[in-house]
Amino acid sequence: MADRARKVDYFKTIIPNRPGQGAKACGPLKDAGVNLLALHAFPAGGRAQVDLIPERRGDFQRAARKMGLKLGPRKTAFLIEGDDRPGAVAGILKKLGAAKINVVAVSAARTGKRYSGLLWVRPRDVAKAARVLKAR
Repeated sequence: MADRARKVDYFKTIIPNRPGQGAKACGPLKDAGVNLLALHAFPAGGRAQVDLIPERRGDFQRAARKMGLKLGPRKTAFLIEGDDRPGAVAGILKKLGAAKINVVAVSAARTGKRYSGLLWVRPRDVAKAARVLKAR
């Protein structure tokens, strides 16, 4: 399968940076049947920022509201996927660089013979990046 990119919605939440807090934030989503395409968490100012990328935005927002999870505004990232090979992500980064689009962050991993990852650009560059990546 060729490389593929698609725009995805994500929402951030800030939680305490302590043991068990990630499970406390994600457990009720699981119980509500919410499927996440990805989750990205990292320390931020003594707390932890969790970026949640839901498969179905409406279901996710309803569940988050019901559990009292405070979400930031909806933002856009790119989910990238393809057959694993040396330099797969480098090729994507090269295309964006050639278009003068700065990648704010990227996180990718290999699973079996495939790779997938998340890629963030500035909001003003989302439409241009979508064209370059042929993202839907």
